[in-house]
Amino acid sequence: MIFIHQPVAGAAQTLLERRPLELQDAIPEDTVWIDMIRPTREEDVKVESFMGIQVPTREEMKDIEPSELLYVEEGARYMTGRVLSKVSDSEEPGLAGITFILRDNRLATVRYEEPQAFRMYAQRAGRTTGNGPSRSTTGETILAGLIEAVIDRAADVLQLQGERIDRLSRKIFEERDDPSARNTALQDTLRALGRHGDLISKQRESLVSMERILLSLSATYRTAKAPRELREDVRSTLRDLQSLEEHATFLSSKIQFLLDATLGLVNLEQNNIIKLFSVMAVVFMPPTLIASIYGMNFETMPELKWSFGYPAAIGMMVVAAVLPYVFFRWKKWL
Repeated sequence: MIFIHQPVAGAAQTLLERRPLELQDAIPEDTVWIDMIRPTREEDVKVESFMGIQVPTREEMKDIEPSELLYVEEGARYMTGRVLSKVSDSEEPGLAGITFILRDNRLATVRYEEPQAFRMYAQRAGRTTGNGPSRSTTGETILAGLIEAVIDRAADVLQLQGERIDRLSRKIFEERDDPSARNTALQDTLRALGRHGDLISKQRESLVSMERILLSLSATYRTAKAPRELREDVRSTLRDLQSLEEHATFLSSKIQFLLDATLGLVNLEQNNIIKLFSVMAVVFMPPTLIASIYGMNFETMPELKWSFGYPAAIGMMVVAAVLPYVFFRWKKWL
């Protein structure tokens, strides 16, 4: 599917009109942004013919080599990044590859998922870009706006994850009297920490890929002497992105600390169980010894002829069991 974006004529501020393009329709000359969502080969050819570019395939977008993600070919600049995207409500968010192609003040984006950041920017651009009437709408400004929307969305995700991690932290260290409830809560906490850690790791990977794009753009704009406002926007966005990377690193460290703490509490619970079995074994060992002695079948055993031999043996076993228990309690080992 292809969506085209054209500046709205006569608007007080720079607005973009977004509309789908049928395969048989021609692409208008005033189009500044072509958004390709799960394009077919016919749609690829149509855009390639209009912009004079080569649209990368989905497999090519999955490459991790920097030379395959950031390059210039026949006057067009290709930049591929990873953006956090949720396929469905039942699945965990994943990383979606998105390719940005700049040529002749036009931007083409190729994607096979629909990240929330793109919807946010499309809605914002449909109302106003917020740049004022003096700011022209070009592929470069749209690209800067898209990356800014991706970073804004990343900030929201990291803030939400930070709040959830804080709640988990309070839950981990709160006291519970019921051992079964403690064990269940610790297992749930471990699973939750794993999910949050995975999501933050993916978000940080997305930020790193966006940082590569911004660094490439910054170097290009500095060499080509791009408009000062555009260069300032890129530098400001890059600073915001780097601060988010530091925050993601902090959250990852906090998750690692909570994982260690949770595993430590799990070990304590296991040690308590092992200690209980050890105490029970020690408590029952002396009575077992007494019972074993009087269970031997020797003829010369004077106690066998005692009329009070049986209650005496029972009493000795009880005393032998109670004394270790009282000793452990006195030492506060229980």
